[in-house]
Amino acid sequence: MPPSPPNVAIVHDWFQSLYGSERVVEQMLACFPQAKLFSLVDVMPAEARGFLRDIQVDTSFIQKLPFAKRHFRRYLSLMPLAIEQFDLSGFDLVLSSSHAFAKGVLTGPRQLHIAYVHAPIRYAWEYQHQYLCEAGLDRGLMSWLVRWQLHKIRNWDFRSGAAPDRLIANSEFIRQRIRKIYRRDADVIHPPVRLQDFTPVEKKDDYFVAISRFVPYKRTELICAAFAQMPDLKLKVIGDGAGMRRVEAAANVELLGTLPRADMVSMLASARALVFAAEEDFGITVVEAQAAGTPVIAYGQGGVLDTVRPLPEPDPTGLFFGDQTVDAICDAVRRFQACEGMFRPGALVANADAFSEERFRKHYRNLVESALAAHRDPRPAIAGMAASV
Repeated sequence: MPPSPPNVAIVHDWFQSLYGSERVVEQMLACFPQAKLFSLVDVMPAEARGFLRDIQVDTSFIQKLPFAKRHFRRYLSLMPLAIEQFDLSGFDLVLSSSHAFAKGVLTGPRQLHIAYVHAPIRYAWEYQHQYLCEAGLDRGLMSWLVRWQLHKIRNWDFRSGAAPDRLIANSEFIRQRIRKIYRRDADVIHPPVRLQDFTPVEKKDDYFVAISRFVPYKRTELICAAFAQMPDLKLKVIGDGAGMRRVEAAANVELLGTLPRADMVSMLASARALVFAAEEDFGITVVEAQAAGTPVIAYGQGGVLDTVRPLPEPDPTGLFFGDQTVDAICDAVRRFQACEGMFRPGALVANADAFSEERFRKHYRNLVESALAAHRDPRPAIAGMAASV
């Protein structure tokens, strides 16, 4: 008799905006539509909730705390406690989507917990000093209070990294961070990208594009400064944030703010190249650009090493620069101009196809089903271990 379908719980950190991690949850639900959803906080606006399929989200006590709907991140120090209060004892299979706390849910030995890790908590580990500096908390009493909170979160995060039965990283870069921080290995399944929204255009326009929020680690201001030194080239920047105020005006740099997705898709397809200066965990925009037939000029660290085939490789889809500096970006753009004809739309689209939603569902479902079968019947693994002794 075949085993009965598992009773499935999906746990996500919080539902606020529709970004890459929420797209992962969307595909998890496509694989396991019967699952029940849990999240620390759910403040997702009504117009963006379609991916949740009208499923009720069970939230933690933080949802009911004062001002949580607008400022739930102020309760960061309570989130380790809050995630541990979900009673998941009635579920056979627990699937978490975690960029912070979701992987820390409590499960028992009869349950299988598979955690999709978008990243270990950035601001608690090697990026702590950068985040404190950017927030103006690098000195003073408040700085030490925040450092103490991050110390406690870091200790909890290390312990919770041991809790899931299997870890999945969204890139080789995150797999390396997981190995460094949690001392565990992880499978790599790249996140899903909505490739169907993008189609290459026959004729490119005469501008470069950057699509990014104006937050320090994205280095969007650096891209603007680089193009200000290249007045013969045009740059259009899609995205907003506090850092926009620090961008010096330049006649060839156009700040467009946040645009409707259809406008962003059209503008990305018509651009000569996407300029990308962040060290991202994965970088969905980089894949979207290739799906639109647009080459990528990127800082050569992080997730882009998984998603971009750089010159001088065959069928290149972009090129890299080695430093997050104005000079390095300028040099990379000039190099791109010299070899622009080498980037074929067909090669760009073919490379992007490896990151489709269908591919994610196939690999994710196969891994979960394989892990579930091994969890239900561990005897072959035990026999193999005994034979090797």
